[in-house]
Amino acid sequence: MAELSDIDFEKIRSLVYEQSGINLHKGKKELVKARLGKRLREGKFGSFRDYYRYVTTEKGINELVVMIDSISTNLTSFFREETHFHKLREVISALMETPGNGSSVFGLKIWSAGCSTGEEPYSLAITLREIAYGRKVDLQILATDISTEVLKTALAGVYTKEKLGKISPSLLKKYFQIGRNDWSGYYRAKNEIKDIIKFRRFNLMEAQPFKGLFNAIFCRNVMIYFDKETQDGLVNRFYDSLKKGGYFFVGHSESLTGLTHRFKYVEPSVYRK
Repeated sequence: MAELSDIDFEKIRSLVYEQSGINLHKGKKELVKARLGKRLREGKFGSFRDYYRYVTTEKGINELVVMIDSISTNLTSFFREETHFHKLREVISALMETPGNGSSVFGLKIWSAGCSTGEEPYSLAITLREIAYGRKVDLQILATDISTEVLKTALAGVYTKEKLGKISPSLLKKYFQIGRNDWSGYYRAKNEIKDIIKFRRFNLMEAQPFKGLFNAIFCRNVMIYFDKETQDGLVNRFYDSLKKGGYFFVGHSESLTGLTHRFKYVEPSVYRK
């Protein structure tokens, strides 16, 4: 494997930060070397310096996207940090009971920012479907990620039985199709939940182009990869993207403490506009 010098690591680190906001400190050097080493071999680049030169040219723009894909960390699972889904159920149920919301079609929009391979937005879709059962509700979930590779998995909506371990047998039967023959051991999300999710590639460092405001935004275990300045900007863009009274969920290991923001603290990892 080619050696990654401190100078070349710093150049790559700066490029990744510039393009995605991900802050790769010195302790991530070996991770970068391992993940980009494969790209060097496949592209027949002689060194990390050659690779860096290529991705910073107009010709290398597609490889730059692949590079960010390779660097991104995409650990997720169905109903991860389950208390958030209980809180969402409580919040949305109360919202639906608000006087005036029962006479016509009730619109509900949620953003899963940093959706990875789709487990979070599908978990949200199941939660919302269960809440909305028997009601006139227009459900919309926007699911975004910077990685094109993980979005392919999310769009397919096919997962192993092990991945779906937290879902009860009744909900599994209700919202997933069991694979047969060559697909034995796999489950595919049914259109009932797929149809309310729009998957999009989106870089959180860019201006938010989506129309309308959201009732809730989930951005969990994503901001830990950003520095404070980037977190400040991102949190305030999320605030502007929420409806008044909307909720913002971060990971259980995350907090907005120390950041400049306008959110009201509700409980650990949950905030409100």
